[in-house]
Amino acid sequence: MDRSAFASLVSPYRRRPWMTEHGAAAADSGQVGLKGIVAGGITGGIEICITYPTEYVKTQLQLDEKGAAKKYNGIFDCVKKTVGERGFLGLYRGLSVLVYGSIPKSAARFGAFEFLKSNSVDSRGQLSNSGKLLCGLGAGVCEAIVAVTPMETIKVKFINDQRSANPKFKGFAHGVGQIIKTEGISGIYKGLTPTILKQGSNQAIRFFVLESLKDLYKGDDLTKPVPKLVVGVFGAIAGAASVFGNTPLDVVKTRMQGLEAAKYKNTAHCAVEILKNEGPAAFYKGTVPRLGRVCLDVAITFMIYDSFMDLFNKVWV
Repeated sequence: MDRSAFASLVSPYRRRPWMTEHGAAAADSGQVGLKGIVAGGITGGIEICITYPTEYVKTQLQLDEKGAAKKYNGIFDCVKKTVGERGFLGLYRGLSVLVYGSIPKSAARFGAFEFLKSNSVDSRGQLSNSGKLLCGLGAGVCEAIVAVTPMETIKVKFINDQRSANPKFKGFAHGVGQIIKTEGISGIYKGLTPTILKQGSNQAIRFFVLESLKDLYKGDDLTKPVPKLVVGVFGAIAGAASVFGNTPLDVVKTRMQGLEAAKYKNTAHCAVEILKNEGPAAFYKGTVPRLGRVCLDVAITFMIYDSFMDLFNKVWV
């Protein structure tokens, strides 16, 4: 038996190089996921400080019901009344909640996506279309359970509290304490089902669109770098696609997390009540401010995240 034949017997992976490639990828997936967690966490903290006022206005409009209880007549009226009553910083009411939550949310999202992606790519390091959707879906479900549901519930309750004549929450710690005291730990996990649906579909759409646009830009040259401004444009497009795809879920989720959520039996009942009392258009309340926020949010997020991942890939070996 010659040396090459013997080598092929003792090292069968020589005949199947993709197995060694995938084995290397699998072995490295933990480190790739850790990079994603760190880069995502930093990105989340920076991004929310830039975009929070649009999130505040969107939530206020979604909580606004028809009839005598209606408080705002659109985006600019909401901004005007908020600034008039509480000053410019009134638009940052509840920011601390999102700062505390955005870091683990973004860390969970990108860490999960990078981990799933590293275990799903083909021998060329590429994701299939179904792989993009599934990795994005997994990232969204992960962030919904780990961070988004408690963060969003607390945020909505804080903003809703401000709408009352006598706000009872004196700060983040006091507010969370009051919620848990009154409703138990489940009080910060209201709307888990619609949040999983929303975040799962959100990230499935966003990562699918972003990764597809990146692949289109690179063409046959898989090593071609994508400029950060181009990544930002792709991110804005991905964000817009997700807004039109799941705003109805976002409205239901917001109502389920508000201070008056007790009047809804479950997610389906909430959706039926909105449809019956306010009509189909109510499912798209806050679409315009959400569109502006999400496009800016996703564009900034992916630009910052890509920059940190590029840096980590150079210094973190």
